[in-house]
Amino acid sequence: MTALADILRRRIAATGPITVADYMRACLLHPEHGYYTTRDPLGAAGDFTTAPEISQMFGELAGLALAQAWLDQGAPAPFVLAEPGPGRGTLMADILRATRRVPGFQDAARVHLIEASPVLRAAQAAALAGHDVTWHTRLADLPQAPLVLIANEFFDALPIRQFVRRGDGWAERMVGLVDAALAFGLSDPAPLAALAHRRADTPEGAMVETCPEAPPLMAEIATRIARHGGAALIVDYGDWRSRGDTLQALRGHAFDPPLAHPGATDLTAHVDFEPLAQAARSAGAAVAPLTPQGVFLERLGITARAQALARGLTGAARESHVRAHRRLTHPQEMGNLFKVLAVHPPGTPPPPGTAAATGAAP
Repeated sequence: MTALADILRRRIAATGPITVADYMRACLLHPEHGYYTTRDPLGAAGDFTTAPEISQMFGELAGLALAQAWLDQGAPAPFVLAEPGPGRGTLMADILRATRRVPGFQDAARVHLIEASPVLRAAQAAALAGHDVTWHTRLADLPQAPLVLIANEFFDALPIRQFVRRGDGWAERMVGLVDAALAFGLSDPAPLAALAHRRADTPEGAMVETCPEAPPLMAEIATRIARHGGAALIVDYGDWRSRGDTLQALRGHAFDPPLAHPGATDLTAHVDFEPLAQAARSAGAAVAPLTPQGVFLERLGITARAQALARGLTGAARESHVRAHRRLTHPQEMGNLFKVLAVHPPGTPPPPGTAAATGAAP
């Protein structure tokens, strides 16, 4: 039993069941016992590994794609180079290393990181030593300027709500108590205007997830890009339109029941890219079709880059490199599960690796 579990049990006993979103928010961001506020969750000693930690190739290619989008828009200077949820700073470090030879890019770039965790801020400062970095706790605090942004596994950690179809209404999944232990239950069903469009594709008893914080954040990003120029790459696991229960907890690189260890596990859910794209378009930006990560990286030349790096490797190092390439790109690993949503100003080319939009569909 964690300390946060006791806090949540007392809260629920006093005021009643809480939403899944409230539970996730407490587990991840509680000031004393939250998962992200108390530890470095990445790598072999942590609970999960992200694409930048798997191979430098991911950050190199994504960084060059963003740099080309910047060049395609006339190389505006200065511009904000931003990353929300930047982990240990590995991705931004790879981007900055890969773009050193892009004429004018680094002189014009102003690096801004959106990070709430003091532990991770310290790791980011070490990874980006020698670079001038500004930290923020909110994306809205970024300067008004051309924005070049990458968000890798950021939206999946935002709190979700879960609803089960019951006739013409929706019953919300809640976290309550059963015999003094945390347990899932359902609220009474009620009509929900925000999910009226999902009745046609959601059978009785099926679940739909929403992420209330995601569209406003996407709108913030897209508004800046539409107004000032720039581009954004949103990389995460998920798909076009939420389906089913995707809430998961990771502990020591293994799945854990979501209610078992509050504050000691990473809680995430699949990203529903449909409302993100809708929010970006409503803010005046253009959105490229949703692209599988493997396709995105192959279009950018990851195989040629992998072959070039492999020429200097032997033995276990070469085998690890080959595994990393496969993990990032193969359809049965991260290649299809992870998607890339690109946002850019109307009338400009989409970032390399993505395709020009032909309509509203993914």
